[in-house]
Amino acid sequence: MLNSEDTNNEGHHRVSPSGAGLPRSCRIQREEYRETFEQGARYPGRYMVMWVRTGERASRRLGIVSGKKTGNSVERSRAKRRLREAFRLNRDMLSKDRDIILTTRRQILKAGSRDVERELLELARKAEILKI
Repeated sequence: MLNSEDTNNEGHHRVSPSGAGLPRSCRIQREEYRETFEQGARYPGRYMVMWVRTGERASRRLGIVSGKKTGNSVERSRAKRRLREAFRLNRDMLSKDRDIILTTRRQILKAGSRDVERELLELARKAEILKI
């Protein structure tokens, strides 16, 4: 049962626990996925694979791919939410002139939030898009 803290005044659920989601303007559009995969900058990790896109419209946006190997639809959605939140919390630490696509791996379902964030930052460091 939901308590009053889980809903807003109109009875709708909040987007994220902190009340701040990732706006659509920060997400890669469908047609840009192919361009990202063709550029070939791929960085594999335990919980995700990071693809980095450069280009004229690249502006620190996120795309997420979660295939059936990750699990059923509920598990895929959970994996995508974890990646989206890790990106949202660390977005300011990434280069402004790159877009990122993250592909989920099944192991992400057993990982903690901190582990997912840690791997995202480690892959960003390897991709040389981490501002430090």
